[in-house]
Amino acid sequence: MEKELDGLGYLPLRIILSKLSPSDIIKVSCANKRLRGSASDDSLWAQICYQELQLSTPQDDHGNPLPCFMLAYQLWREAFSMYPWPLVKRVKRCWDKLKKWFNNNFLEAEATLRRGASESDIEQLQTLLKVKLPLPTRLLYRFHDGQELPDKMNPKTASSSWLGIIGGYSFYQNSVNVYLLPLHQVIAKTRYVIRYLGFSSRSKCIIVASSFASSRKLFFLNCTNGQLFVGTRKPLTDNEMIPCVPNTLIRSVHDLYGEEQQDAMLLWLEEHGRRLENGIIKVRKEGDDRSINLFPEVPPLCVTTVTNGVQVRASAVFVPEFSDVLDEAEKFMFAYSIRMSLLPEGCVINGMTFGSCQLNRRHWIIRADEEVVSSVDDEAVIGKFPLLHPGEGEFVYQSCSPLPSPSGSVEGHFTFVPGRLADPRGGPFKVQVARFPLEMPDYVF
Repeated sequence: MEKELDGLGYLPLRIILSKLSPSDIIKVSCANKRLRGSASDDSLWAQICYQELQLSTPQDDHGNPLPCFMLAYQLWREAFSMYPWPLVKRVKRCWDKLKKWFNNNFLEAEATLRRGASESDIEQLQTLLKVKLPLPTRLLYRFHDGQELPDKMNPKTASSSWLGIIGGYSFYQNSVNVYLLPLHQVIAKTRYVIRYLGFSSRSKCIIVASSFASSRKLFFLNCTNGQLFVGTRKPLTDNEMIPCVPNTLIRSVHDLYGEEQQDAMLLWLEEHGRRLENGIIKVRKEGDDRSINLFPEVPPLCVTTVTNGVQVRASAVFVPEFSDVLDEAEKFMFAYSIRMSLLPEGCVINGMTFGSCQLNRRHWIIRADEEVVSSVDDEAVIGKFPLLHPGEGEFVYQSCSPLPSPSGSVEGHFTFVPGRLADPRGGPFKVQVARFPLEMPDYVF
């Protein structure tokens, strides 16, 4: 075999080597000087680094530049030698997808990602909290040790409270924006809830993500089974938490030699990246602040209707932190977002065009499963009578509704008048809002 390879020209040998695994290339390089030279060709290792790690320039796992791709691959393998290599590649793909989206859409949030944690940092957390992190979560923290958190005591950094990479929502006076916690905050917050809020240390749960807006929202990773949970309205002492990922997908969370190790943290972040990449959720600006908004933006979770030139978009999110699964009437809380605008052609009624129209009333039918549980017919929306003009930005408002079941819907209409309420240019007309779902999702964010 050695003589056959040694007798090949450069191009055929290069093609054969490119078909081999990195470990086989290393073995071939030990045969003789010529094969060692061919196996050291950096273009070959550039191809390997791109295929396995999506590296377009030679660098180590902290992003430091290196002189060649062969050294880069060697250092990556050494840095993660204690982990299954397929899992290392998968976790890197997860972070790469998220960071690519942040780089294109939300640079401010990308800037909050911390340098990866060391093995000693992870060991310290495990010792202090008496837990063993699932392998995928360990690797996620090796790439990025969570986010730099906002300083609530500093008014100059108030806007950074909206840079959580998981995102959030707002309705009435409640605001949520979820950050991925760095390890030192995982330790501090977990100790706090154990010491002061009566949470049991025997649960082997640690807090890995938290909201830094006005409403509290905590995510707990169970280090034994790898499931991620979110707290509800109940006190933590009741241990009433909701799983964030389907249990059937979690497997081999502590098995170094298992196949396709995946815990809830990895699945959760992968799903989050998919929703961002596919435009299901987007960055929305409110005032001077931008944030990832969890209200869906595309069908079927978001519906769009146009009546007489008035466009209404509507969607909802499950709100676990205000849900109480033991309360028969308010087991499941949902917030919904209504976005209304007047299209550039203006308000058109019976062939006549008007340069504005103003909302007067709203009518909602809210269902749990298929049973009507609430019917609303009242003036205004959140105390406002929005006046719409062609081509202006959307008027956005949020509200909420509890349901006794995890599945329901909202539909209805708004009553507008052409012109203004103080100076109507015609009779009132109805603007339909198509039925949109209130559904407890498989993945809870």
